[in-house]
Amino acid sequence: MKGQADWAARLRYEFDKSMAGGAIALIGWLALISLVVIVFAGLVIALSGIAPDGKEPMGFIEGAWESLMRTMDAGTIGGDEGWSFRGVSFVVTIAGVFVFSALIGVISSGLEEKLGELRKGRSRVLEKDHTIILNWSPSIFDIINELVIANQSRRKPCIVIMAARDKVEMEDEIAAKVSDTKNTRIVCRSGDPTDLYDLAIVNPQTSRSVIVLSPEGEDSDSQVIKTVLALVNDPNRRAEKYVIAAEIRDADNADVARIVGGSETQLVLADDLISRIVVHTSRQAGLSAVYSELLDFDGCEIYTLAQPEITGKTFGSAVLAYHNCTLIGVRSKSGEIQLNPNPNQVIGAEDQVVIIAEDDDSIRTWSGDVDIDKSAIRPIVKRPRAPERTLVLGWNRRGKVIVAELARYVAPGSLVTIAANTPEFETEIAALDVPPTTMIVEHHVMDTSSRPALDALDIPSYDHVLVLGYSDHMSAQTADTRTLITLLQLRKIGETAGKHISVVSEMIDVRNRELAEVTRAEDFVVSNKLVSLMLAQASENESMASIFEELLDEEGSEIYMRPIADYLDITRPVNFFTVALSALRRGEVAIGYRRQRADDADLRNLGGVVVNPPRREPITFTDADMVIVLAQD
Repeated sequence: MKGQADWAARLRYEFDKSMAGGAIALIGWLALISLVVIVFAGLVIALSGIAPDGKEPMGFIEGAWESLMRTMDAGTIGGDEGWSFRGVSFVVTIAGVFVFSALIGVISSGLEEKLGELRKGRSRVLEKDHTIILNWSPSIFDIINELVIANQSRRKPCIVIMAARDKVEMEDEIAAKVSDTKNTRIVCRSGDPTDLYDLAIVNPQTSRSVIVLSPEGEDSDSQVIKTVLALVNDPNRRAEKYVIAAEIRDADNADVARIVGGSETQLVLADDLISRIVVHTSRQAGLSAVYSELLDFDGCEIYTLAQPEITGKTFGSAVLAYHNCTLIGVRSKSGEIQLNPNPNQVIGAEDQVVIIAEDDDSIRTWSGDVDIDKSAIRPIVKRPRAPERTLVLGWNRRGKVIVAELARYVAPGSLVTIAANTPEFETEIAALDVPPTTMIVEHHVMDTSSRPALDALDIPSYDHVLVLGYSDHMSAQTADTRTLITLLQLRKIGETAGKHISVVSEMIDVRNRELAEVTRAEDFVVSNKLVSLMLAQASENESMASIFEELLDEEGSEIYMRPIADYLDITRPVNFFTVALSALRRGEVAIGYRRQRADDADLRNLGGVVVNPPRREPITFTDADMVIVLAQD
């Protein structure tokens, strides 16, 4: 008895295992049941001699065939004659109804299960030379838009996205916010980018580049660092180096991220990048348009490539060797970036150049006449630096970086006044470490959107006004709405005082910039947009993070806007070769200009900024126009 019980338990166990095999196993069992019924019925008909009335007895093959027909089609039984044959046909037909009903259910359930798996986005990606985006944040839509533009010259480009979100929800949101993907296919997968098994789904081994976004929520930098760690230390990774662009919010985490990512990873320090651009733009309105032009793929871009034609030339003479692109620096064999090096520095055979151009196909030297009007170049005049008064309205986590950055650039004796009403505002102000001999810091706890409170600050007395969003304590839209109200109040204050107030504002969502135009602020720094542009560029150019680190570093060469009248005699037309030579004599590189004339077409809404202009065409400047240069100070 015990042996029989064990045998029955074993059979049940084996049956349970086979049933757990899914739809294929169930179809197999149904096929087996059908075969047993058909064979049994064929044997009964053959051995018993049962046949329809008036017909000869059937053999096994013919009996099995008749049983199969009744199994597949219940209506066949209607033409049977003879009660013995009808009885056998009835049993076979009932079995067939059961089998095929179960089969339909199994197939339906299997299809539903397969569709569910596809909806989960867990199938492996078999793309090659694709760009991978890991994690999800509001920046992703701008990144996709930029990559779509960059991919137009490629054959069958693909962007693969993996995040801990539902695949269908990601696809729907992308479809709603990315208007035109052109020739780029977008593939979404659900998974954890820090998990090695999930990373294998997006096939990083054959990827072109990987962008690691800082996800929404707490401890986002840890997620980014762990994702990079999983990529570069995967036991099954490829031998060649990855091209990884990773977003880090807190600069304090950058050292750990660099240790983890090594030479394969470019770090985009989001808060640091935005803070520095905000400071530079607050002191030189219109500068954000220059950074946007250099970072997006729609206009001119920065390339790093070898140029054998200028090997052996000095940097100064090489700058004048191009008529449709702008040489701005040199990348050494070791990877060190030098922007605006000494004009007498000789370009070596193993050096690459850093150059601004419309596209890489347009980068070629010019052997024709440059038509420089040396008589139009004015002598160098040094302008003394004066103390500045800066007002900061609003506060967020980038505020302390902005204040520290301001202290690096302003003349001694400058003043910064900060007004906000966040919970930790006074604590963070007390923690600021700014030498009072360099810049005095004042603060006021107040509602920055209140007109009486703003009037009490005597706003027209400040040289620069900077409006920050309350992004740490409000959603993007709510924070931008608060910023808009403050900007409208500032516009009214300026109109009442009859004085132009230089206002630069930080916006979080690019869609709110058009609404903010009515406030007549001089410039807007769109936080998410700039980070997105930088990540997209870094995924295409492995030197981009180093280039912008140099651009935004006080010790390197930075972008400045200066009166064109200080460089040239503007009473007659000159070409940009002449502007470039005038800048070179000052140890600078001219990269463009800003026109202030209202009748100039500005199709890309860059506030009159032109980067990398054609160098041979004569240009008529006015006193209000500015030249954009790379300079040490």
